[in-house]
Amino acid sequence: MKTNPLLEELWQVKDELAREAAYDIDRIFAGLRAAEGQQPGPLIRLPEELRRYVEEQERQDHAISALALNEEAPSGCTEGKQ
Repeated sequence: MKTNPLLEELWQVKDELAREAAYDIDRIFAGLRAAEGQQPGPLIRLPEELRRYVEEQERQDHAISALALNEEAPSGCTEGKQ
């Protein structure tokens, strides 16, 4: 059977967290909640929250790119010509 390195790492982290909390589920979750509060950015738990977050990021990126200056003047612009 092939091993999945991502799952192996996840299991190691799970085992380490459990060991640190003396295998007390309440302590494990209290530690996870404390760590959750220290993370930058929004907490995304549901697929719909992820979709909304991605859509908002795309809107922001589009708004920023719309503000970028073009190197060429728009057609019909006579600025600088006399």
